Amino acid sequence: MRYDVVVIGSGPGGEGAAMTAAKAGKNVAIIDRVSEVGGGCVHWGTIPSKVLRHSVMEYVDVARNPMFQGAAEHLDIDYPQLLNAAKSVVDRQTGMRRRFYERNDVRFVDGHATFVDEHTVDAINDDGAVERIEGEQFVIAVGTRPYRPRDVEFSHPRVLDANSVLQLGTTPHSITIYGAGVIGCEYASIFRNLGCKLNLVNTRDKLLSFLDDEIIDALSYHLRDRGAIIRHNEEYDKVLAFDDHVELHLKSGKVLKSEYLLWAQGRSGNTDGLGLENVGIEVNSRKQLDVNEFYQTTASHIYAVGDVVGFPGLASASYDQGRFASTHLVTGEMNRRLVDNIPSGIWTSPEISCVGPTERELTEKKVPYEVGHALFRSLARAQIVRCRVGMLKILFHRETLEILGIHCFGYQASEIVHIGQAIMAQSGKANTIRYFADTTFNYPTMAEAYRVAALNGLNRL
Repeated sequence: MRYDVVVIGSGPGGEGAAMTAAKAGKNVAIIDRVSEVGGGCVHWGTIPSKVLRHSVMEYVDVARNPMFQGAAEHLDIDYPQLLNAAKSVVDRQTGMRRRFYERNDVRFVDGHATFVDEHTVDAINDDGAVERIEGEQFVIAVGTRPYRPRDVEFSHPRVLDANSVLQLGTTPHSITIYGAGVIGCEYASIFRNLGCKLNLVNTRDKLLSFLDDEIIDALSYHLRDRGAIIRHNEEYDKVLAFDDHVELHLKSGKVLKSEYLLWAQGRSGNTDGLGLENVGIEVNSRKQLDVNEFYQTTASHIYAVGDVVGFPGLASASYDQGRFASTHLVTGEMNRRLVDNIPSGIWTSPEISCVGPTERELTEKKVPYEVGHALFRSLARAQIVRCRVGMLKILFHRETLEILGIHCFGYQASEIVHIGQAIMAQSGKANTIRYFADTTFNYPTMAEAYRVAALNGLNRL
């Protein structure tokens, strides 16, 4: 059967592409090698890990609450119990997304897609049945999987990656995480809050170097304050797995011994078996795809979006990339402004979110900026919920007062950031720090941090 648009992969990028094309009147099919829609985001990544993190934080909140200290001592919560909380959310997300496709007349095809030629793919299901599908245009949104170096024995039950850690059947007493990117830092927070002895090994000189320096320092401090051991500028030499422990040998000569090893060093594109050689598309060293500003590959009628194209590797960004790609393939146009200032959300402890450039980036560009701070410990709402760790930082132009960036860590950071994002998206005088100084916020709320930060920044001028 022939379709106007064929989407390969039903994660956020594929969903955004399929829904946008369908609503534009295109005849759309979406192919996924997993029979349940949602991709890695719903089944192995964002949703399960965030449900797990939320469950852990609820447990921590009870344990730290002085009103429940007597009862908290008798709580016996283990890691598998917390994982079970994710299943119901995954099921609801899967059912909801399948209904999206049905309502918009998008056909879902279960199978592994392989390009036969520039306008034809074969969808091969688990039973070996093959369905040939033709398309005028394609969107590749196959996502990524954890990178597995060949010299590490991932078949051993004590050697985990970001997928298999979600099937772990026990609560580790100790764990070493190799890789201190977003996934590594998020799981470091989860396991440390469960009381696991933790080594976090970073191949670079600081955690999450794309973040604001002040927030990097805060994250490092709070992980260490909780008892995590962070080792920077280290590279592995070899991994030895035994019946009761794993040893991570580092090139510096150190040997880290723990019950489990979680490998969180990079991702690889799910491009194996796609038949890209049949359409003249090459992959890079991480099996990911290079695209132009409109998300087109070297074959202009074949687009690629989401994690398979690399940075930023966020579910929210992937969905929008799918939308933007489909808008371009339908209309030939795309508003580049919509691609700018996509927020980042990192579910560590404390939570982190940001949008726009950092102080370091503004300094390198010689932009005359000023900073407005609001410390959460000064907010009544933060005191009420006993989450006084954190800060909101507003970066704004000294002369025009235009808001340049929002950086936040602490309670509800990934929600709070969107207030600043909305104002940054305005034009003219609507996008200045005076908006926050002159606006009445509900009291007591976390949103009040914007008024506090704005007044703090204006006082610096």
